[in-house]
Amino acid sequence: MMLFQKQTERSQSEQVLNNVLSIPIGQIRPNPAQPRAYFDDYALTQLAVSIQQNGIMQPLIVRKTEDGGYQLIAGERRLRAAKLVNFEYVPCIVLEKEDRESAVLAILENIQRADLNYLEEAAAIKKLIDHYGLTQEEAASKLGIAQSTVANKLRLLRLSDKDKESVLKYGLNERQARAVLRLPEEKREGAVREIYIKRLNTAQTDDYVEALLVQLEEALMPKPKIINRTNPLNTIGLYINSFTKTVEAMRSAGINCDMMKRKTDECIEYTVRIPLK
Repeated sequence: MMLFQKQTERSQSEQVLNNVLSIPIGQIRPNPAQPRAYFDDYALTQLAVSIQQNGIMQPLIVRKTEDGGYQLIAGERRLRAAKLVNFEYVPCIVLEKEDRESAVLAILENIQRADLNYLEEAAAIKKLIDHYGLTQEEAASKLGIAQSTVANKLRLLRLSDKDKESVLKYGLNERQARAVLRLPEEKREGAVREIYIKRLNTAQTDDYVEALLVQLEEALMPKPKIINRTNPLNTIGLYINSFTKTVEAMRSAGINCDMMKRKTDECIEYTVRIPLK
């Protein structure tokens, strides 16, 4: 493909080269549906150096706007890098697209080029669904992926901002992040560190999270009462209460029984009288 070098003087605002428009950078506005939230400064600088030396080898994709300008559909990194080296013009392919189609293409371009991390993908898909009132099925169809894939990605957005930062910082993949999501929020950060320290793979992460959930469930189970067998006197109250409840149960059943209690310095004496007739 033809290389496009920096243009210094133009007789018109845009020039056509092999069906590609050379458009002034100042006329191109970013896409509000751009899914990428983070641009690595070092990588962007490397791209800028390459563009300065070799030109832009792949045209940007834009669409015409009503005010005569252009809105970027795909190629934000190339546009930013071109600005860093003071290019005045960039090569573009102009597509006739509506806002919704432009947003879909912006997401698709980044996903297909693997430029987004999985949390940015999830946020982009949610933005697409919310902004245009799409169902998960409709979004999946437009993006060319399964509805279950959309649902799984959207689940990741239930992670707190702190958790999102943590899973990216420690390099967890998408499936590991979803596994961590099963844990209570207060347990996630520690689990993420353990997964990183132990270098657990995806399957091992699933097993680790499952074991943690079992431990947490066992911790919530009521503990059995422990009777102090070394000193029977400590349990006398339990037995006395049992006698009383037994008599009350008999009375409730229609048995007219009596219970008398006598306490001395040496003992407590209970007498229960049960009539035979």
